[in-house]
Amino acid sequence: MSEKQRILVVDDDSNIAELIALYLTKECFDTRIVGDGETALNVFSSYNPDLILLDLMLPGIDGYAVCREIRKTSQVPIIMLSAKGEVFDRVLGLELGADDYLIKPFDPKELIARTKAVLRRFNQTPVTPEVQEKAQDKVVRYPDLEVNLSNYSVTYYGNNVEMPPKELELLYFLASNPNQVFNREQLLDNIWGYEYVVDTRTVDVHIKRLREKLKDHEAWSISTVWGIGYKFDVKRQ
Repeated sequence: MSEKQRILVVDDDSNIAELIALYLTKECFDTRIVGDGETALNVFSSYNPDLILLDLMLPGIDGYAVCREIRKTSQVPIIMLSAKGEVFDRVLGLELGADDYLIKPFDPKELIARTKAVLRRFNQTPVTPEVQEKAQDKVVRYPDLEVNLSNYSVTYYGNNVEMPPKELELLYFLASNPNQVFNREQLLDNIWGYEYVVDTRTVDVHIKRLREKLKDHEAWSISTVWGIGYKFDVKRQ
């Protein structure tokens, strides 16, 4: 029997946390509940969760600070939970490295669906040597850059660059269609699909994070086409 996936629930409202844990347990997840940010950071390394459900309004260290601290050492998926539904709050959460953002009150079934969707994207099946040859079409290469969708890796100037799944998928999609301009709605549809219902600024946040990790190259860059969207601009090959 395979080991249950572990979900760390961080919420100071015990009623909400226990309800979430109940639904997760019914879906065969192992759960642990903590009620504040400091405890969450202390428990994180020992519990080693596969995903974190992180409330933003926590006593002491808030959810934003917890997310920022975890992202220093780990790419574990994080879904932020908050009663604050303003665009600024969602964008800030995504900029700090969250993989999804769910506004309270939410339907527990939607939370479960989003949890499973994020875990599916994060836990891609490793590519074995026997099927590596078949997966060659999932690798794009440019000078000093290789994006491999088969094993979810990015190599930049010979070094591995850590990226959450959605960042990597966005980069791969753009790099696979060089010099083609995509608007934000097209990118949301192709990368996030029907599972992810947010505004188009989500794309801007992910593009910003990609640019922070991959500076413009003399041969290529991630370019903004003002008033339209973005493209992977190949200057010369």
